[in-house]
Amino acid sequence: MLKEFKAFVMRGNVIDLAVAVIIGGAFGKIVSSLVNDILMPLIGLIIGGVDFTALSFTLGKATVTYGNFINNVIDFIIIAFVIFLMIKAIDNLKKKPAPVVADPITKDCPYCFTTIPIQATRCPHCTSELK
Repeated sequence: MLKEFKAFVMRGNVIDLAVAVIIGGAFGKIVSSLVNDILMPLIGLIIGGVDFTALSFTLGKATVTYGNFINNVIDFIIIAFVIFLMIKAIDNLKKKPAPVVADPITKDCPYCFTTIPIQATRCPHCTSELK
């Protein structure tokens, strides 16, 4: 069982997934900092100095901090958009150019249907004159 587990862990896609999760977590922190430290203060300034993190209301003894929720939604939208752009860029790099279609060098005789050179004016097999 230990050998099976080792084989499972050492497969390429498991290691790739682990690397992706680690990088994704670090990337998420960077985007959260971008949103919380740069974008949200600017958005708050534009809409009249509102600090979203301070937005909350109290319901009984519970405090609902919906400003944090707004920040997290903006975080998600920015992260999703950046990932979309990255995947789109990777897909563009993967695209192979369309193969160049060469001009044909042969054609079929319309009378005997034998393949002949494209420049032939008479079929060498049936001796028909070609147009």
